[in-house]
Amino acid sequence: MVSEERSLLDKYKVSANGIKVDVEIVSFSDKPVPSYIVNITNISPSTKIILEKIREEFISQLDFGEVEKTRQSDFETLREQFKNSIYKLLRKYFPKADEVTKKTLLNYLLEENLGLGKIDLLLNDEHLEEVVVNNHKEPVWVYHKKFGWLVTNVSLLTESRIRHYSTIIGRDVNKEITNLNPLMDAHLKSGDRVNATLAPISTKGNTITIRKFAKDPWTITKYIKEKTISLDAAALIWLAIQNELSILVSGGTGSGKTSMLNVLSNFFPPNQRIISIEDTRELMLAKNLHWVPLETRLPNPEGKGGVTMLDLLVNSLRMRPDRIVVGEIRREREAQVAMEAMHTGHSVYATIHANNAEETITRLTNPPINLPQKMLSSLAMIVVQNRNRRTGKRRTLQISELTKDGGERVLLQFNPISDELKQISDSQEVMKAINLYTGLSKKQIEKDLLHKKNILKWMVDNNIEDIDKIGSIMARYYMDKLKI
Repeated sequence: MVSEERSLLDKYKVSANGIKVDVEIVSFSDKPVPSYIVNITNISPSTKIILEKIREEFISQLDFGEVEKTRQSDFETLREQFKNSIYKLLRKYFPKADEVTKKTLLNYLLEENLGLGKIDLLLNDEHLEEVVVNNHKEPVWVYHKKFGWLVTNVSLLTESRIRHYSTIIGRDVNKEITNLNPLMDAHLKSGDRVNATLAPISTKGNTITIRKFAKDPWTITKYIKEKTISLDAAALIWLAIQNELSILVSGGTGSGKTSMLNVLSNFFPPNQRIISIEDTRELMLAKNLHWVPLETRLPNPEGKGGVTMLDLLVNSLRMRPDRIVVGEIRREREAQVAMEAMHTGHSVYATIHANNAEETITRLTNPPINLPQKMLSSLAMIVVQNRNRRTGKRRTLQISELTKDGGERVLLQFNPISDELKQISDSQEVMKAINLYTGLSKKQIEKDLLHKKNILKWMVDNNIEDIDKIGSIMARYYMDKLKI
């Protein structure tokens, strides 16, 4: 028999509602995927046994069906009633416990019965990007920023429990998930995106997929530090944004397109009006920016009240925007309106699903988007993001400019062997556009790029990663770039 080897990859602490958790990420020699192990540290095993008894006594009096039917407006009242009932049980079983201990135990029981239980503990780990429930027979999976997909030691005991959690999430945002409507897109109050499905649509069981909202968003300095992008590439993007050239961010699922869109926003000047349009709020811009975020809305069960991306895009043109940021372009009319906005002098920044610059052009010029290729000339650059599924690393794969006829010219290309983003062509169209609108010569533009590169390096060297601090430096730069 081969002995199992255990290798500790990382260890840290997480806290949620007074409940303290030790997290260990462990690699086992006989398992293909590392394990994410959570252990509640401030509640002893013997206490957990008593809490389980309290939970059983409590749920014996509780009708989960009625809880699920409760409207959101009445749910807080119901929660207070349950709080009082659980508190009485805690006084009965823990008569000598102080108030702090009772509050911790109360939060634990409330989460187990009326919240998302141990899922909430996972959602409080800032190192996680995704929390996934596949069915009650499998443990919960998580996507870790550093280690990729991990199997946890957290499981949900029944399919009805998974369905109950989906119902709780939906009710908070006035969404329903039923046998007639077995698919649900929603979001938590924290902004985390949720997708839920019910069996038999998902044949192995009910599922919940939660993509966490980045409370500490990606910034250009973090991207440079993580080697997601190079200093040269960052300076080139900054130059394009300063001169109001439009940029499309492309990439596959999970490649970091929205994160890159957030990074691009670091370079916006504070004296311009920015309108952002998203299906679910993910962007987080600096507080000193003149920013109006807009969000789409699904129709109600009667099919009324829906607000689409196209509705918001058309409406944004009436809001005197200087910059328009679009979460994702999927359809022909959205792409047409975005391109028309570029042609009428607006700077547009958007994402699209495509794996490289050439594929991005193909996607834009073929069904279902089907734009005339010459119409793409109003777009200045394509920034392609990529995630290596084997290592989990995200990198900028390509930066391309658009030629006059709507083709692509790759300026910088990622080399996976050296892990570097290298220049392979000199810019022609971007340089021409900047020369046309500013009068700067090629030499002056190169000097400006070097200046920007030095500022970025200074920010990286001084660990300036906070989005608002970067926003403040950018504001000073646009006010007096020579002084900064």
